[in-house]
Amino acid sequence: MTYLETIRRIYPKARTASESVDRMFDLLRNRLQLEPSQLMAADSICSDDLNSIEYPKRAYEMLGPFKMGGLNGFPFTGLTGMGAFANHVPADGAVFVFHAPHIGISSAGGIGEILRPGQLTTSACCGAAKAALGKLQRNEIQPGEVTELDYQQNTIEQIFLAHRERIGHAAQPLVEATEVMYEAIESRIDLLAERTTYRCRYLVLMGAILINADHDAGSFAEIRRLLAVNLTTGEQTDLAPELYR
Repeated sequence: MTYLETIRRIYPKARTASESVDRMFDLLRNRLQLEPSQLMAADSICSDDLNSIEYPKRAYEMLGPFKMGGLNGFPFTGLTGMGAFANHVPADGAVFVFHAPHIGISSAGGIGEILRPGQLTTSACCGAAKAALGKLQRNEIQPGEVTELDYQQNTIEQIFLAHRERIGHAAQPLVEATEVMYEAIESRIDLLAERTTYRCRYLVLMGAILINADHDAGSFAEIRRLLAVNLTTGEQTDLAPELYR
């Protein structure tokens, strides 16, 4: 079984991150007449070092990226972050935001673990999500407990706590917790976008589950949406189905 086949047992539409970027560029060029150099990019992905190591090379053809995400990809930079890079976009271009929680899948099919560069045994991915899930399963999360010293982790814990039954009854709790996180991130990105002014032609929102693999295999993504918003007319088009053709 190939690595991609192993990942597709959990995420059946997954492709390599590099192929996802290539297809996205082709689609935006054909449908919106946008070149990568016209895209002011931001990403809301986990600050895990592996996400920097495995960042798709072609993604750097865009301007940026501005980093919105903290632990597990939640957009902790908020309205200030969204507004900051919105002012950096070319007038004839688009704002492009990629948002995704991440999860590791090892070559042996282990969920929530990968072999990192130079290591001899697997380690957690996403470590923050696994730690929050562990606390949830041990009933150690207190409602409303968000501390100054661990604000980001505590926020993830509160998101999981709000969906305790859903996660707890899932056959694969970490996979379900990652779905919960995706929904929380997408909802927050949409709220931030709604309250931000963009002085350009398009806003493009690409949501995914980012799947990290062992260090010699790169990363993968299952795209959930590729939403193009015409900022003149307000028309919204989800191009994700075309991405998978």
